[in-house]
Amino acid sequence: MIEFHFKSDVVLEDLSNYSDWINRILESESYTAGQIDYVLCTDDYLHELNVEYLNHDTLTDIITFDYSEGSVVSGDIFISTDRVKDNAIDFDVDWKIELLRVMSHGVLHLVGYGDKSFEDKKLMREKEDEKIKMFHVEP
Repeated sequence: MIEFHFKSDVVLEDLSNYSDWINRILESESYTAGQIDYVLCTDDYLHELNVEYLNHDTLTDIITFDYSEGSVVSGDIFISTDRVKDNAIDFDVDWKIELLRVMSHGVLHLVGYGDKSFEDKKLMREKEDEKIKMFHVEP
């Protein structure tokens, strides 16, 4: 089950579109969803988690906590909507596209993709681009 929680001024509509998309991402990587919770929050909220749980005194756009077992993916994905909006400006993309990038980034971490090395970052970006293209809403 994929659930969404809102701790910022951003509230997504048509949550089933996002859930369906996440499920399709998982299926495309040969995984299934267990319990995945997306928490859209503020910089302050995410910064507190970053300090408390990771000992990182920095702002970040996403923190992913992985509780997966085998091919069943479970986790908590915290996303700073403040960072997403700022990054969208920095990268000159629509903020909703940047949100999809970060959302897919979190689930890609849960299925085993990393982003520490140059090669891992390159593959992660390719996978994010591939998964963003999978998000479509009929007019």
